[in-house]
Amino acid sequence: MDLIKKIENEQLRDDDFELNVGDTLRISYRIKEGEKTRLQDFEGTVIKIVGGSVNKSFTLRRVSYGVGVERTFLYNSPRIEKAVVVRHGKVRRAKLNYLRDRQGKAAKVREKTNY
Repeated sequence: MDLIKKIENEQLRDDDFELNVGDTLRISYRIKEGEKTRLQDFEGTVIKIVGGSVNKSFTLRRVSYGVGVERTFLYNSPRIEKAVVVRHGKVRRAKLNYLRDRQGKAAKVREKTNY
């Protein structure tokens, strides 16, 4: 068991970024196209956080050209170059799956004013 924990601790992220459900994040993700690599930004609302330790992942949702786009990222992935919290959201739930059914202003999360 100690060997497994040792390997998992080596794979953990050094520069932790704080995120909660309802926050709006801007992720710079490294994408490999053929021989070249480039950074692509994805900005969206965190609708769920799953797992812990090495297996922790989170899902971002945004609406692009009227179509809802969701993308799941591994928290400890080496492909995440940087993550910036754009806005802190004020929510009362752990999973915001109800946002999938909402449109327009109803799909927004209120911003936390004091934190």
